[in-house]
Amino acid sequence: MPRFVSLKSNPVNLRTGPGRKYPKAWVFRRAGLPVEIIQEQQAWRRVRDSEGASGWILRTLLSRRRTALVLPWEAGKAKQPVFVDLKADPQASAQTLARLEAGTLAAVKSCDRIWCNISVGRFSGYIAQNKLWGVYPDEIVK
Repeated sequence: MPRFVSLKSNPVNLRTGPGRKYPKAWVFRRAGLPVEIIQEQQAWRRVRDSEGASGWILRTLLSRRRTALVLPWEAGKAKQPVFVDLKADPQASAQTLARLEAGTLAAVKSCDRIWCNISVGRFSGYIAQNKLWGVYPDEIVK
């Protein structure tokens, strides 16, 4: 059951229960943000975000399109920004195409349990799968 999806639009209301009668707990304002579905009840999905916040979203506001955040657990914590290299090939010694800051939103094209092929803006390349939130550590994405 747990699986990653992304927000289809913005804004998206995160509710305290599975229905419009429940109050808003949070409002997501970033289309494409990855969330993890952790429970289903009729047309509603209980989701968790990268910071651990959970609540209910109407399923029509979710997309199967796979996205991920780069090192969200590092974003805003360090005094200096944290960066990860986007590689031209799926190997540590490959040429660096770009440096992605922690918290960057990326589209996930594929993952092989070690590397993910992602795109960010005009850049497309590879990043270690364990540096992303939006894919499971041993998940294969095709």
